[in-house]
Amino acid sequence: MFEQTVNIERMEQAVGLFGSFDENIRLIENEFSVSVVSRGSELKIVGEAENVTKGVRAINGLLTLINKGESLSDQNVRYVLSLVREGTEDKLQSMISDCICITSKGRPVKPKTLGQTKYIEAIKSNTITLGIGPAGTGKTYLAVAMAVTAFRAKEVNRIILTRPAVEAGEKLGFLPGDLQQKVDPYLRPLYDALFDMLGSESFQRHQEKGGIEVAPLAYMRGRTLDDSFIILDEAQNTTPEQMKMFLTRLGFNSKMIVTGDITQIDLPEGKKSGLIEAVRILKNIDDIATIRFTEKDVVRHRLVQDIIKAYEKHEEERKRR
Repeated sequence: MFEQTVNIERMEQAVGLFGSFDENIRLIENEFSVSVVSRGSELKIVGEAENVTKGVRAINGLLTLINKGESLSDQNVRYVLSLVREGTEDKLQSMISDCICITSKGRPVKPKTLGQTKYIEAIKSNTITLGIGPAGTGKTYLAVAMAVTAFRAKEVNRIILTRPAVEAGEKLGFLPGDLQQKVDPYLRPLYDALFDMLGSESFQRHQEKGGIEVAPLAYMRGRTLDDSFIILDEAQNTTPEQMKMFLTRLGFNSKMIVTGDITQIDLPEGKKSGLIEAVRILKNIDDIATIRFTEKDVVRHRLVQDIIKAYEKHEEERKRR
């Protein structure tokens, strides 16, 4: 058996590292088949040499997050373990530790993965950013957080959020109410993110004054959007014509973020996705960035990662057959 020692400098580091009922240490022990023993300010990791090395790297990676002011959760502990398996945990140093935005309930919004950090940096550095990846990677939520930050700092005069009103199996016409009431359910995720950032009262006030607009993509035609932060969500469900129409709405002193998951296209059979085409056409244009998320960037329940992996495996097998 092999053993290594890690020194813990401060008691609060140890408290954060161990977690409630030592749950974080248990995850490390189960993942790498090692035993972790606490002796005063030292942690002794015992097991096979290669596993002990991985266990030490995992503990050091978690300490890096703690030193950045992060509180450890099941999600970010598992994320660090996945980076250790790949041998890339040293990149945790480059993760943004600054808060992007404060929600209406006082909760800081920060990127939780390296993919999310690249996304935030791309939004800051480019006029148009395309964020592509599976559900639960924070594409829309972080985009709204960046929009609210720019709006509060008066860098833009308004926030515009839009989605194509494409049915995922149901028909719009069966929903009760007028046109706005019919499309509101399709825009609900955008409302939810804005409510979280601003609070419902502040959101309503800004919406009434025209500072915030949430509308179907069809409402963008014929407009020039100056001094705006514009987010197109669920862009995989745009046609190439709609995508071109949207991108050419860009005005002066504006930013655009386009988000989508190209594995969940709800367009009619035979219709091309405008998002897939846009990524191909715009890939060599300066000031336009494309960020691709993977299942490792999923920050929802652990099972969401497993579901995405299972579907990807199924799709690969189907293509091979």
